[in-house]
Amino acid sequence: MQIFLVGGAVRDQLLGLPIKDKDWVVVGSTVEQMINDGYQQVGADFPVFLHPKTKDEFALARTERKTAKGYKGFECFSDPSVTLEDDLVRRDLTINAIAQSEAGELIDPYGGRNDIENKTLRHVSEAFIEDPLRVLRLARFYARFAHLGFEVAPETINLMKQMVDSGELNELVPERVWAEMQKALSEKNPEMFFILLRQIGALNVILPELDALYGVPQPMLYHPEVDCAIHSLQVLQVACSLSKNTNVRFASLLHDLGKGKSPQDNLPHHYGHEQTGEFVIRKLSKRLKLPNKTAQLCQLVAKYHTHTHRAHELKSKTILKVFQAFGALKNDTLFEQFLLCCEADAKGRSGFLNSEYPNSQYLRELLAQAKTVTSTKYVELGLQGPQIGEAMNKAQIHMIDTKRKSLYTV
Repeated sequence: MQIFLVGGAVRDQLLGLPIKDKDWVVVGSTVEQMINDGYQQVGADFPVFLHPKTKDEFALARTERKTAKGYKGFECFSDPSVTLEDDLVRRDLTINAIAQSEAGELIDPYGGRNDIENKTLRHVSEAFIEDPLRVLRLARFYARFAHLGFEVAPETINLMKQMVDSGELNELVPERVWAEMQKALSEKNPEMFFILLRQIGALNVILPELDALYGVPQPMLYHPEVDCAIHSLQVLQVACSLSKNTNVRFASLLHDLGKGKSPQDNLPHHYGHEQTGEFVIRKLSKRLKLPNKTAQLCQLVAKYHTHTHRAHELKSKTILKVFQAFGALKNDTLFEQFLLCCEADAKGRSGFLNSEYPNSQYLRELLAQAKTVTSTKYVELGLQGPQIGEAMNKAQIHMIDTKRKSLYTV
């Protein structure tokens, strides 16, 4: 039995990056032997085990055979006769197909070290085409390593285009699509994930609502970048500098989806795109089966982001309704995420990156004032049920009014 460190740990070690997880391949062993040695089997479809002490994942060397469409259509085979090279050739990218022996020797049969040196993302073999999920996975690695200068090999680009044209990506289930997208959103440059998907024709399959923004113009006075899709990607870039929260990043990216539905006769204006965007995102959320918190933030940002941009023009009554929509009077976590998205939107325009955005602080101060109103006083006055809510609303509007006047006179 031989044990090899494989995958991301070897790759990141060669890149000089921190190693997060260690995965191991075991050659020349069996399920029975692993269990007898104290390993805990956790893989249902193929033999994967947890080390009895470190809890690292150890997988028996295996081969795969395509048996049906989609990412689940595989038959795995593991046996002591399966070699390390057999196991590595089934992996997605050459930079992930490098192994290291227990003695520290690197085994690199498919040129992964050379591709690391040349900053190239390249498929290991034609077997890449058998798993549509690998398109999203490669795009995620592009989002992770683009800042280091990595590019996708031309032949791999062509292979991914073939996969898109074949319709294989349509076989992906929503949960897997969102899982890869969410991981991409956590990377250093998640916008590159969507840019690559657009390049190979996959964005129209994975996120057609974003793809529809390409070529849609906006007024140059407010949006020097003009194109709605370019603006959305710039907003995502700014959101990444403001927050590591993937919900904030995703909501920032999707905030203008309603503009993709604007009538041609109205362009470059987008009247009512906020409400339209909320509707579009509701449908998108169902299709991708987004988590409730993700869907909620995305919908609220689409609906209310322009309220923040013109906060000084709004009536106090309208401002209170915005606070209530986010439940901000009881818990301002969701509202704070919303404000980050609005700031990203304002700064995610060509030439506006370093501009100030005082509207967020303005609304924070109004919210703090509205929060000073509590139900205690009205309960003591003998009010009940809806009466308390109505009285509190009036008092909160008054407090917002008072605070606005004080801010304007400073």
